[in-house]
Amino acid sequence: MWSIIPQSYRRRAIGVAATIFLRALLNFVGVAMLIPVLTLILDGDSFTSNEYLRNIYSWLDVNSFESFAVIVCVAVVAVILIKNIAILGLYRWERNYIYALYRHLSKALFISYHRRGFGFVKQQNSAVLTRNVNVVSLMFVAGVLKPIATIIGEVLLLTLIFVALLWYSPLAALLAVGLFLPIVAIFYLALRRKLHDIGERENVAQRTKSRVVAECFRGYADVEIGGAFPYMFKRFEAAMNEVVSLRKRNATIGMLPQMFTEVGLAVGLVALVMLSVLNHSDNVALMFGIFAVAAIRLIPSVRGIMSSWSTIRYNRYAIDTLADIDVADDDSVVENGERMTFERTIELRNVDFRFEDADSNTINDLSLTINKGERLGIRGSSGVGKTTLFNLILGLYRPTNGEILVDGVRLSDDNIRSWQNAIGYVSQSVFIADMTLAENIAFGCDVKDIDYERVNKVIELANLKEFVASLSDGVNSRIGEQGSRISGGQRQRIGIARALYKGCDVLFFDEATSSLDDKTEENINNAIRRLSTDNRSLTIVVIAHRDSSLEYCDRIITLR
Repeated sequence: MWSIIPQSYRRRAIGVAATIFLRALLNFVGVAMLIPVLTLILDGDSFTSNEYLRNIYSWLDVNSFESFAVIVCVAVVAVILIKNIAILGLYRWERNYIYALYRHLSKALFISYHRRGFGFVKQQNSAVLTRNVNVVSLMFVAGVLKPIATIIGEVLLLTLIFVALLWYSPLAALLAVGLFLPIVAIFYLALRRKLHDIGERENVAQRTKSRVVAECFRGYADVEIGGAFPYMFKRFEAAMNEVVSLRKRNATIGMLPQMFTEVGLAVGLVALVMLSVLNHSDNVALMFGIFAVAAIRLIPSVRGIMSSWSTIRYNRYAIDTLADIDVADDDSVVENGERMTFERTIELRNVDFRFEDADSNTINDLSLTINKGERLGIRGSSGVGKTTLFNLILGLYRPTNGEILVDGVRLSDDNIRSWQNAIGYVSQSVFIADMTLAENIAFGCDVKDIDYERVNKVIELANLKEFVASLSDGVNSRIGEQGSRISGGQRQRIGIARALYKGCDVLFFDEATSSLDDKTEENINNAIRRLSTDNRSLTIVVIAHRDSSLEYCDRIITLR
C-alpha cells in the first residue's frame, strides 16, 4: 500500500497521522470528562472526599454542593462541545487528504494507461480500464486507506481508555481486555479469507456487468439483428445477481461487529457486578458506572475496528490492481503544440516490428522513403502488416529494430508528439465523439478556442456543405455517440475535415473507403484527389485493397 502512494502524499501522511492521534486524544478527553459528573451523581460526598474534586471545589470557592455540581456539568458540556468542533476540523483535514489522493490516483492511472501506448490499450478491455480509473482508485482511498485511519485512531483511543481504566481499576481494565480482545480475534480468524474472496468476486462481477452493457450498446445493430439481446441480458442478469448476493452477504457480516460487542458488554457488566458483590465492595455502583462510561466508547471503537477491517478485506482487490501500476507524483498533462517541420522525406531504415506475444516479426527489414508532396499507395493482402506499418509511421508503435526518420531526424519518445502534430489520419472507421460536428472537426480543442471560419472552410474542402445544411443546428448539431446519426461516407468526410482543420503536412488514409459503396468511394477518392491537386505540398499516403482507390497515386508499393 505504501508503494502505491506517491512520494508527495507520503510526506503529507505524517500530518494526517498527527490529526488521527489528536482525534483519539480528544475523544478520550470526551470520555474522561464524564467521570466527574458520574462521581458526583453516584457519590454526593465525593467533592470533599475526592482529592481532585476537593481542590477544584476549593478553587471555585462556591457555597454549596448544588452550585458546584452545576458548574462542573456546564464545564463538561463546554469541553465536549469544543472537543467535537475540533474533531470536525481534524476530520476535515483527513478527508481532504483522502480525496485529494483519490483525485491524484485516478488522474495518474488514466495518464499511466494512456502512456503505455496503443499496443497496451488494444490488448485490454476498455470496460476494465474504465472501471479501474473511475472506481478502483476510489475504493483504494475510501475502502482501504480511510478504514486504516479509523483503525489507527480507534486503537489509540482504546489504549488511552485501557491505561486510564488500569490506573483507576485494574479489575475493570483486565475485564475489558478479556472480553473484547477474544471478540476481535474470533471475528478476524473466522472472516478474513471470506471477506477478501467476496470482494474479489464482486469486482469480477462488476467488470462483467459493465463490459456487457458497453458491448450491447456499442454493437447495438449487430445485437438487435442477431437476436443476441436475450443472451446479453442473461449475462448481465447473472452478473447482477452475483453482485446482489455478495452485497447481501457482506451486509450480514457488517452486522456482526455490533452483535459481538453488545454481547461482550452485557457479559462484562454482569461479571463486574458479580465480582464486586462476591468481594463485598462498597464501591459497586461507582465502579459499575465507570465501566459503563468506558464501554459507551469501547463498543463503537471495537465495532469500528472490526467494521473497518472488514471493509479493507472487502476492497483489497484495489491494492492488487494499483500495485501493478507505476503511479507517478506528476498527475498533470502538458499540452505540446510544437510541430515538427517536414520539408523533404520520411525514411524507414531496416525496420522490424514484432508484437509482444508474437513468435515472429510482422514487419521484417523494411526500408522505404516517402517524399514530400508524393501520393503514395500501399496495398497487400489482409494480415500482411499494412496497418501495422501505418501505426509505426504514425508513432503509435515503436520499431523493434531499425529507425524512422523525418528530414533526417530520428523519431523518438522526445519528439513523437511534435511529429503527430504535423500529420492527419483517417481510419477505416473514423472515431466520432458524442459532441457537436464542429467539436468533432476541431477535435481536441476547447469549445471556446474553435476557429469556426476554418471549420467552415474545411467543411467545403471535404464536401460536407450539403450535409451541414441538412442539420437543424448546423455545425453545432450533435451527431451521436460514435456517429450514430451519420452515414459511412459522412463519417469519412468528417475524418478528412478533421485532418484538414489541423493543417497537416502528411495525410494518412487507412482503408478509408473499403466499407463504402462504389459511388461513395468514388466521391471520397475524388475529394482526396482534389485536395492533392489544390495543395501539391500535401503528402498523401493511402492503404487500400482495391486498385481503384489508388488510381490517383504517383507510386504504389505492394507488401508481401
